Amino acid sequence: MSKEARPSWDSPMQFVLACVSYAVGLGNVWRFPYLCQMHGGGGFMIPYLLMLFLEGIPLFCMELAIGQKMRLGSIGAWTAISPYLGGLGIASVVTSMYLCLYYNVINAWSFWYLFHSFQSVLPWAECPVNSNRSGYLEECEVASPTQYFFYRETLNISSSIDENGSVHLGQALCLVLAWIIVYLSIVRGVKSTGVVVYFTATFPYVVLIIYLIRGVTLHGAWNGVKYMFTPKLEQLANPQTWINAATQIFFSLGLGFGTLIAFASYNHYNNNFERQAITVSLINSGTSVFASIVTFAIYGFKATFNYESCLERMKLLLLNTFDLSEDVISVDNITAWISHLNYTNPETFSAIASKIEDCSLEAELDTAVEGTGLAFIVYSEAIKNMPLSQLWSVLYFIMLLLLGMGSMLGNVTAIITPLGDLKILSRTFSNETINGLVCLLCLLLGFGFTTSSGNYWFTIFNEYGATFSLLFIVFFEVFSVCYIYGLKRFEKDIEDMLGHRPNWYWKIMWAAVSPVLLISLFIFYIINYIQGGTPNYQAWDKHLGKSVLKEYPAYGQAFIALLLLSSVSCVPLMALYAFCKRKRRGTVIREHVVRTVSSAI
Repeated sequence: MSKEARPSWDSPMQFVLACVSYAVGLGNVWRFPYLCQMHGGGGFMIPYLLMLFLEGIPLFCMELAIGQKMRLGSIGAWTAISPYLGGLGIASVVTSMYLCLYYNVINAWSFWYLFHSFQSVLPWAECPVNSNRSGYLEECEVASPTQYFFYRETLNISSSIDENGSVHLGQALCLVLAWIIVYLSIVRGVKSTGVVVYFTATFPYVVLIIYLIRGVTLHGAWNGVKYMFTPKLEQLANPQTWINAATQIFFSLGLGFGTLIAFASYNHYNNNFERQAITVSLINSGTSVFASIVTFAIYGFKATFNYESCLERMKLLLLNTFDLSEDVISVDNITAWISHLNYTNPETFSAIASKIEDCSLEAELDTAVEGTGLAFIVYSEAIKNMPLSQLWSVLYFIMLLLLGMGSMLGNVTAIITPLGDLKILSRTFSNETINGLVCLLCLLLGFGFTTSSGNYWFTIFNEYGATFSLLFIVFFEVFSVCYIYGLKRFEKDIEDMLGHRPNWYWKIMWAAVSPVLLISLFIFYIINYIQGGTPNYQAWDKHLGKSVLKEYPAYGQAFIALLLLSSVSCVPLMALYAFCKRKRRGTVIREHVVRTVSSAI
């Protein structure tokens, strides 16, 4: 398809919504609040906002400019810049493929939880009874109902990566449903995606607003909100705080996957991508803060509920052990009573000493959880204690689905756009067929994540499938634009599209600041990986009712190395291929010239 015949977004607003739908994803809900909790609450906003303006917005704008100028997907765009850079586009496609394989599994989990929310009692609200109905299942009793439902009912997880099992039929069907929806949303390219993003980009905000209103009215919610906005400025002296702020900005905006290049390639040539890059970046970061307020309100409710439940247990224990009237002990003076009874009745107190718990609201709030643990365990535990818990469960998992689906549309577009640009494929297959084959391949490979050991492979892809390669890809992107394609030439391209050259801010960020930050992150990742020793993972122990740390077996470590190298190796291999091809072509031309001259003589 020629560039002139290339489809385009119906309006600039549609493009902005597509970028928002892609960038605002699950990480805004389950990663950013965790980082705030770990790195000083409101104090984390200082490095986060600095990194937004030092690397986030400039790199986001650069990828949009490349896509809009070249009007091609990642492979075609980088090959057009230089034949030696085609590997950058292939590396982006490979990384996006890895992401698509496991990311839609999260949407399958959301479907699973959503379908189970339409019950009179939420299935993760209480433990199931055992086979002889004499009590609850032991695994659930030693863990918790929410953990049991996630690890046993949802994942049916094995005790290690070595123990394989059959496919979880329910999860497999949910995964099929998730991929059907993705395919229907991208079947006609941007014409389909452009319609869907109106819903996937806006409805999550409706749910977040509803949850905010409900969240701040919950008992103890303000304990969580106050915890979030109380800055611990000493965390600013911790280098890890700055590194996590930089990586969160980097991954939250979805840089390096090729999605932004693909989306921008469907823009009109004179579209104002500069203003849109700033708008989308600010919306994305604003959503992270907004979602954190909602999350910490839920945190506060859950922490207060657990804290007060602990105090009630201690009150009941003391009343049952000592000859005390019920109105003497309250949740306000229970700590003083424990100390008093330990001093006055040491023998009696020693009999219950092992049952005494240290009830602390601060400790409950300090318990940091991220990822699937936050989305499917902590939130579920809080929801089950809310009035009308089924309603809040349905709303929450619909929001997760829309956030996940919005990101999936961008991830798949990063694959199908450069494939559709390849003449050998576009001449043989229709776009609908190419899109369907990509979705089918990802679905078939994704079934592996629905087995009993599938969650451990999910973790491998999640931790090692993209981080290393994206840092590598984006560094070479900005380096290639500034020092191979040429910054002056790039400025002229932007002037041709926007009518003005980029100001000093963009040029300094592209030429110096962003590359230095990316190199620093890349080096830190390698050092951290080496110092970490043998890679390990959290394995579920059903007897203990919790996760235990285990080392990956040799084949798991080999697979991790393959993931780390498979995408980045595309860059030097394709550069070598382009060099050999050019050299061979030069040899053929010289031989032809020699033959022509000889025949003329």
